[in-house]
Amino acid sequence: MQSLPLLLLLLQPLPLQVLMRRRFPDMPDDEGTEEFEEFVDELFSTGPTKPPTKKIFQNHVIIPTILPFYTTEYHCSWDLKIRHVHDRFSCRKEHFFLLVSYEELQKTCSTKFVACRNGVRRCHKTERIIEGVHCKLTSGIKMPECTYEGFPKTGYALITCRWQDDIGEIIPEHVNDILEIPGKH
Repeated sequence: MQSLPLLLLLLQPLPLQVLMRRRFPDMPDDEGTEEFEEFVDELFSTGPTKPPTKKIFQNHVIIPTILPFYTTEYHCSWDLKIRHVHDRFSCRKEHFFLLVSYEELQKTCSTKFVACRNGVRRCHKTERIIEGVHCKLTSGIKMPECTYEGFPKTGYALITCRWQDDIGEIIPEHVNDILEIPGKH
């Protein structure tokens, strides 16, 4: 009868790290574990979503300036899936990608407030004209069935910003719109 507790312990499912270790034996112990656990917690939590961090904003919005940018060939559907841009696997109705450095957008957070697309004065406008892509949802409700159409835009980006406690900085939070300049398409 003393072996029953041991048997019950053996019947428990193995932790994910143990299963991953079998499949990927060369994977370092701490590689992405904390980040993955935060992702799973966020995905299955029932409360409001966590505000974006500097790292998430950079991944979700910034088009690396080292890559050639061909606005007519930018594939919104593919990039939104690769970058994991969704709201708990629900498709976003729209999203913006910007061809600008993160540092430039962060400086924009210290400019005076301007009206956002909805008229509320809590946005900041970039100081120079930038290029970007406006992705609009054309079909789908849940990932990975989300399909988007991309529209190249050139103009001033309107962004919202927030304070991130753990790094002690004001960071860009959301791209509200790109105000197109007539004749700059």
